[in-house]
Amino acid sequence: MNAAETNKHKHKQSDANKMVTIVINKVGMDRPRAWLVAGFQDFRQATAVSLAYGMFWVGLSIAVTAGAFTLGLWHWLLPLVAGFMFLGPLVAVGSYGISRKLEAGKAPNLGDAFGAWTAHTGQLAMMGVMMMIFFLAWIRFATLLFALFFGLEAPDPATLYASLLTTPEGLGMLAVGTAIGAALAFGAFSISVVAIPTLMDQDLTFMEGIEASIRSVANNFRPMLLWAAILTGCVLVGIMTFYIGLALILPVLGHASWHAYEDLVRIEGGSSSAS
Repeated sequence: MNAAETNKHKHKQSDANKMVTIVINKVGMDRPRAWLVAGFQDFRQATAVSLAYGMFWVGLSIAVTAGAFTLGLWHWLLPLVAGFMFLGPLVAVGSYGISRKLEAGKAPNLGDAFGAWTAHTGQLAMMGVMMMIFFLAWIRFATLLFALFFGLEAPDPATLYASLLTTPEGLGMLAVGTAIGAALAFGAFSISVVAIPTLMDQDLTFMEGIEASIRSVANNFRPMLLWAAILTGCVLVGIMTFYIGLALILPVLGHASWHAYEDLVRIEGGSSSAS
């Protein structure tokens, strides 16, 4: 691992009464590419399981989209699709489970993917709540922005997207919404990028996981900004393929994010959960 240790924070584990040191490594701008390569290698080693896991989320996305059209709520698809960025770290949990199994020298199965939550369910659930708060905040902002720019003269749902792209109100709402969404998304990224894999791998609290994640971003801002851009760009490409591309993109990014965690975080005195 091409990383130099940069700082350490110590915490006392209540259940073991011993000191746990969270070490955050300094990484270079070349590491995001290395994480992607490692993620693709994991995908190649467990293609069937990884692809099946990705296809599950593709099927769920298509089902949600079809439901929105059926219920006449298709105009909500844009904020919902944008909101996927906040829930992506939770989607990646199954890929983390697959990567852990590969590292243990075992053949992963779908049980390892869908059962990856079970090691530290409570702490991971708390992270889920945190990510859901960001998601709901985004939906609330999107609703307020729509009312602010369109007011009582909101376009008909059938012409909504055309209005967004061809009217001053629509273009203004897109500009402001993109800025707010980007700020919220980076905040969600900062608290979760290594928090969730840390909680899967170690007996720590969700607040310790969030602290490790924030310090990873703060101490490696440029590489992590690049990593955030790569994650966002890849997911957008997958969405623009009518979700089909996500079957490959989601598991590869999940595996890569696991390797990012291993590159960035080292726990001294911790108790790793069983594979």
